[in-house]
Amino acid sequence: MKTFEKVTPFIKKNLHKLVFGILLIIVIDAGQLYTIKIMQKAIDNLDKTGFTSQMLLNASLLIIGITIFITLLRYFWRIAFIGTAWSMDRDLRQMYYDHLMKLSANFYNKTKTGDLMAYATNDMNAIRMLLAFGFVIGADIIVIAVASLFFMVDISLKLTLFAILPTPFLTIIIMYFGKKIHARFRKVQKKFASMSGIVQESISGIRVVKAFVQEEAELEKMSIIARDYMDENIGLVKIFALFHPAMFLLINACMGIVLIFGGQAAILHDISMGEFVAFFQYLGMLVWPMIAIGWIVNLFQRGTASLKRLNSILGVDPEIVDKDIDENISSLKGKIFFKNLEFSYTPETPMIFDGISFEIEAGKTLAIVGRTGCGKTTVIDLLSRVYNPPANSIFLDDNEIYKVPLDILRSNLVMVPQEIFLFSDTVANNISLGKNKASREEIEEVTKKAQVYSSIREFENGFDTVIGERGVTLSGGQKQRLAIARALLTDPNILILDDALSAVDTKTEKSILDDLIKMRKDKTTIIISHRISSIQHADKIIVLNEGKIEEEGNHKQLLTQNGIYADIYEKQQIEEKLSE
Repeated sequence: MKTFEKVTPFIKKNLHKLVFGILLIIVIDAGQLYTIKIMQKAIDNLDKTGFTSQMLLNASLLIIGITIFITLLRYFWRIAFIGTAWSMDRDLRQMYYDHLMKLSANFYNKTKTGDLMAYATNDMNAIRMLLAFGFVIGADIIVIAVASLFFMVDISLKLTLFAILPTPFLTIIIMYFGKKIHARFRKVQKKFASMSGIVQESISGIRVVKAFVQEEAELEKMSIIARDYMDENIGLVKIFALFHPAMFLLINACMGIVLIFGGQAAILHDISMGEFVAFFQYLGMLVWPMIAIGWIVNLFQRGTASLKRLNSILGVDPEIVDKDIDENISSLKGKIFFKNLEFSYTPETPMIFDGISFEIEAGKTLAIVGRTGCGKTTVIDLLSRVYNPPANSIFLDDNEIYKVPLDILRSNLVMVPQEIFLFSDTVANNISLGKNKASREEIEEVTKKAQVYSSIREFENGFDTVIGERGVTLSGGQKQRLAIARALLTDPNILILDDALSAVDTKTEKSILDDLIKMRKDKTTIIISHRISSIQHADKIIVLNEGKIEEEGNHKQLLTQNGIYADIYEKQQIEEKLSE
């Protein structure tokens, strides 16, 4: 079945445990059926001569002994099934998370975080419940139903046929309500995903919410989605409110039929009193599969609905993958060449670049400037393969970018974006993210180069201070300098600063860049900045404008051209004088 294609390897991996659990269920069910047989014989022998109280006691002790043995076995089958289900749950979550790590930025641009969290919580739980109890109930239903029917037929075929008379209606009920449950549960999960998304966005943007006094609006939004989620769940409850009573109606109808016809058979001595009692016991055991069918329908419909939702994510192919790579490339020196690059995010959107070309030698510094929206960050996203560039348009060390393995590209190229992401962890662990085994001395050294050492020392626990989620407890400048320290610690062959000092004052920025020039000698650096003062030292500066390279040269050369660069520089000089 295609729905179970992704979980089949996990089932095969744990098949020996599942088979062991099924064998335990068979032994347990056999023990339960045998105790009924002991009871039947004891009741039939009560009025016979020679049957002593000691024999009755022996029968009772045998039943108690079998029950204790069954209780012990139930412990082991729960470990076999439920423990195995948790193991498969772990493997499935790992596969899901591994897949998310491979997906491209485009996927996350289109998908809500709340939806992905819903897959990892509610949907995973529904799948685990199916894997945990699906085998248990399925095996139990087959063993109990077959064995109970066998013993019932052995007592009276006629009475058995009367007892199972209502069961065809049970099949109709299960098929009808099964479809209803499946459709309704998918709606419930969809609403849960929407609700998770709203909660996640509201909490992440709590500062903005409070700044614009939008608490009431957010509460109202949450109230509406929570009400919708409640309504969908109540709709599901209504289905079960009809489903389970309908099943118990049929079960009690079976009991009533047996009581009438079985009682008459016992009165007429067609069956013994012990057989009548045993028949009722076997029918009681047959009731469990009838109830369990309803439960397994619920688990199956919920589990398969969640599996289909999960398969929709697992079925998304990563856009950024290794293809036609050169295995001999083990590092990058840092030479970069863009050749007639043309790019748009989708076929429907306008071209970002119209055949741009430039080159930077290894160990040099390149600066990219231009007005907002000219594509500066897109250049970097294509170079780091956040998005796939057209073939034969970007070359690294004279190798076409697709020849470079992704792990080599990403380990040799480090980017510090304008919007910094920090984890809710210690300052030291955030800095050593790219070099986990870095010593405290190395960490402290790079923070000094990034001009953030003194700020960290003022924190309550210094480098062991746990910063808030996304670095919310830090200022914009502190976050940027921490990110620069994190990048410097890895000492990459290609370092990219994408407006990474925008929240730092000009004096601190100049000090950081001076240290950076010394540290980055003979290593390639790319700087994107709105401040001309940040890039004056660059070996080459390119000016982007309307998808083309409008100007190219060093600082002095560009000033003499009296173009866009000179215009930006002049305006910034005036702004600095006014601010002074």
